[in-house]
Amino acid sequence: MHLAYPVVLAALLFSVGVYGVLARRNAVLVLMSVELMLNAVNLNLVAFDAWLRDSLHAGQALTLFTITVAAAEVGLGLAVVLLLFRARGTADIDRATALGDPAETLAVEETPVGAEAPAGPEALKGQAAA
Repeated sequence: MHLAYPVVLAALLFSVGVYGVLARRNAVLVLMSVELMLNAVNLNLVAFDAWLRDSLHAGQALTLFTITVAAAEVGLGLAVVLLLFRARGTADIDRATALGDPAETLAVEETPVGAEAPAGPEALKGQAAA
C-alpha cells in the first residue's frame, strides 16, 4: 500500500480536528476535536512505522504512549468540564473566562458599559447584599 493514503487521511482528520477546536464553543466538542487530532497523529506514526519497516517498531511504541496521554487528558478534561458545568450551568467556553467564584463573575458582568466597577470594600458590601 502506498504511504500517501494514510497520510492524506491523517491530514484530513487533523484538519477536521483543528476546525472543531477553533469553531466550537462547547467544551466537550473541543475535547473530542483534540482527540481527533491525536488520532491523526497516531495514524501517521503507525503508517510511517510500517513504511520504514523499523525493527524496533518505534512508531507503534510512540502510538501507545500517545494513547495513554490522550486517555489521561480526557479524564482530566471531562472532570474540569463537569466542575465548570456544575458551577456555571453551561459548558460554553466563552462564558468560562473567569476562574473565580460564579457570583463574582456575575457582579462584574452586570456592570454597565462605561461605568467603573466598584473596587475594594465597596465591591464586597454590594455582593453581600445581593
